[in-house]
Amino acid sequence: MKHFLVKTIANAAALAVAIWLLKDITLTGENTGRQILTLILVALIFGLVNFLVKPVVKLLSFPLFILTLGLITLIVNALMLLLTSWLAGKADLAFHVDGFWTALLGGVIISIVAWAMHVVLPDED
Repeated sequence: MKHFLVKTIANAAALAVAIWLLKDITLTGENTGRQILTLILVALIFGLVNFLVKPVVKLLSFPLFILTLGLITLIVNALMLLLTSWLAGKADLAFHVDGFWTALLGGVIISIVAWAMHVVLPDED
């Protein structure tokens, strides 16, 4: 349970940094409390997408991983962020990623910040 909580906090922090740095990734709400709740819910969706969908995509695109020496990971991360944006829209959450190139840059930012958060946050089971 602690591992799940740490991953969600790390994802929420990483998403918040991407939202702060990129004007085409938006999270809106009528007040700060609503925005924080939306951010946590989006982080949960992002975690589920990365847990359920990303391994399947990585398995199916394994030859491309070898061919591009792993650079296809950037595209997979961008697609996972776009899928999260789409699912958030279906769940009526005020989170949106506008375009592939924004998602690509956002995926890089989220990966770096999430890695740093995992280094900082304790993750003992």
